[in-house]
Amino acid sequence: MTGLVPMTAAEFIDFVEETVPAYAADKVASGQWREDEAIASSRRELDALLPQGLATPGHRLYTLRDAATGAPVGRLWIAEQARAGSKVAYVYDVAIFPAHQRQGHATRAFEALEAEVRRLGLEGIALHVFGHNRGAQALYEKLGYRPTNIHMFKGIAKTDV
Repeated sequence: MTGLVPMTAAEFIDFVEETVPAYAADKVASGQWREDEAIASSRRELDALLPQGLATPGHRLYTLRDAATGAPVGRLWIAEQARAGSKVAYVYDVAIFPAHQRQGHATRAFEALEAEVRRLGLEGIALHVFGHNRGAQALYEKLGYRPTNIHMFKGIAKTDV
């Protein structure tokens, strides 16, 4: 089993240091941000979403721990949101640390999240996945998630006129 344990202040510092460049890289890879602006944009978005850090109302940040060993294996960040008249958990970030990937921790983390969502009295889980992240898409589909919106893009090369 993979357990959800509230993130500590020290773990939050590590979360910020790792999340800012990772999110920036995903936004660049998806064609949404320029590389030279990505880190600053990522930092601004994180600061806007979590202005009070771990104490930001409506947000919950967890360290994912292997239940057998207690070792940290990843992290998960959710926030309560209103969707179609219901309160749901929106997954802002989930990450399994590289040494623990491909061991079932992500699947077990989402199973634990379902139990947490029930405990919180929420009615569902929503998330975003980047189009280039095929592995995450496959996991979410396996877990029963379905697409609700699909944004697509095609770049067109400029011609010199």
